[in-house]
Amino acid sequence: MAKESFNINGESLLNKVKELIAEGNVSRITITDKSGKEIASFPLTYGVVGALLLPVLAAIGAIAALVTDCTITVEREEEHPKQ
Repeated sequence: MAKESFNINGESLLNKVKELIAEGNVSRITITDKSGKEIASFPLTYGVVGALLLPVLAAIGAIAALVTDCTITVEREEEHPKQ
């Protein structure tokens, strides 16, 4: 499992999460505040789309309204070469 982090401001949080979800290989998104305290963590299973994402996006929108700076840590499924 590969991890990647992005420092981002609250205004851009929702758009960045939507962008990451659209990439399709994200298995978990964790949001931490600027002091490193975990605010929220969302597991994303392969193929989650549409109405199933609405509660996650609503929660991220609420978090974005409350934080100024945060870090998004993304866990990605590593793609294995097909044999």
